Amino acid sequence: MNHLAHLFLAQSNTDLMVGNFIADQVKGKQLLDYSTQIQKGIKMHRAIDHFTDNHDIVMNSKERLFSKYHKYAAVIVDMYYDHILARNWKDFSPISLKQFASSAYQVLVAKSNQFPERSQRILKYMSKDDWLSNYAHIEGIDKALKGLAYRATFNSKMEEASHELELDYELYKADFNAFFPDLLNHIQPWLVDLD
Repeated sequence: MNHLAHLFLAQSNTDLMVGNFIADQVKGKQLLDYSTQIQKGIKMHRAIDHFTDNHDIVMNSKERLFSKYHKYAAVIVDMYYDHILARNWKDFSPISLKQFASSAYQVLVAKSNQFPERSQRILKYMSKDDWLSNYAHIEGIDKALKGLAYRATFNSKMEEASHELELDYELYKADFNAFFPDLLNHIQPWLVDLD
């Protein structure tokens, strides 16, 4: 899952949201630099990623893309799933995606002085260009994938990946709809004892 899903899943607690947002930039013993609740958010992010990466349905989604995108298939599927979550937001949340995104940016900006430098840079561009709301549009996902392709070490071809989403949209949507309830159940233990 990508930024939107991680923040959505952690929204019950601001420190969980922070931990989920910065997790990819926190390595090794750096985890100990953060409060217990932010550490919990980092660990929650990792648990979400592990569950997602090893789920049969997600593996089917990645398999469709693997011959062209190889190891980047997993990144692309994460983006596709964030798009499907954003596009069908009203099925999952009583507040609008715009309201959620605005609130999430406020939470993250308020705590950004604690972030690793790379996370601060990501947040700057994410909030400025409203990535979270724009994930609901193919154009937004296309722009995000082109940005990832630009930063990739190897020729990822991710700049072309929105085309596959459009071609097989109903297949990816069906995969997401079958997978996401499993993920929601899986993360429930992370949402207890948040005081």
